[in-house]
Amino acid sequence: MAAYIIADIAEITDPAAFSTYAGKAGPTIPKYDGKPRVVRGKVEVLEGTWKPVNLVILEFPTAARAREWYESSDYHPLVAERTKASKGNNLILIEGV
Repeated sequence: MAAYIIADIAEITDPAAFSTYAGKAGPTIPKYDGKPRVVRGKVEVLEGTWKPVNLVILEFPTAARAREWYESSDYHPLVAERTKASKGNNLILIEGV
């Protein structure tokens, strides 16, 4: 069953550092069979009050594979770079159909 990591970054406080993080993080995703589906695309709120700013959706073949990517030595050390260059980091892992 497919699984998705959905990230909403409220504010990028250091664009240069965030760009460096993204350049390092991006190549780690396919190593775990992941595919970027949305990378900071235009968001239109149709209902409710959620107003994502920098939304990213990554698809993985399973939740286990997504968790493996997130916790990997390839990606997890980069979390500190992301959080240093941004504020309001929210990430969830959700199983799909």
